[in-house]
Amino acid sequence: MKNKGLLVSIEGIDGSGKSSLAHALQKSLEAHDHQVILTKEPGDTPLGHQLRILLHEAKNDICDKAEYLLFAADRAQHFEQTIIPALEEGKVIISDRLDDSSVAYQGYGRGLDIDMIIQTNEWAMGNIKSDLTFYIKLDFTTALERIMQRGNKLTSFETEEKQFWKRVSDGFDKIFINRKNVIILDGKESIETLQKQATVKILELLKSGTDE
Repeated sequence: MKNKGLLVSIEGIDGSGKSSLAHALQKSLEAHDHQVILTKEPGDTPLGHQLRILLHEAKNDICDKAEYLLFAADRAQHFEQTIIPALEEGKVIISDRLDDSSVAYQGYGRGLDIDMIIQTNEWAMGNIKSDLTFYIKLDFTTALERIMQRGNKLTSFETEEKQFWKRVSDGFDKIFINRKNVIILDGKESIETLQKQATVKILELLKSGTDE
């Protein structure tokens, strides 16, 4: 970790609290005098913003393979334009979703070739991996209740049938079962609790990096 930044991803199904935790972490880490970049997939870059609109509002017109490739295009631009420069500047990057989301959603959820997704992700990301991933585990029933309480227009993913969400949720569980750089958080806990738990882990990792 010497002379480079730290890449942290937050993963989980829609409604699990990823975005809320990402914003809370930014505040807590900045309070500890760390330079923090808050970002997301899809949609961080100007290109990504356009792709996010396509993916969230026009799903019925996009086949499963094209859907994944649009996410991959967003990811390539995201790393080139946002993540790699921030890492080179030694900043802490908090990303609301990264490559694991495509494995869960398009791999397990849509049934696409998981090995192909992983290989394409690695290429799009320049073989850069997250240093730490927080997986917010939450059942879809609770997540859907939260989504409906927002009162926002549902995205194409949020209108998917329950079986799709079960496949995605099971996919996340399989992806993270043996990953050493993954911290599993209980999505039913308050954001304040998750913020404290996640902040401690990030600060420990940052300290271990400076001690090397």
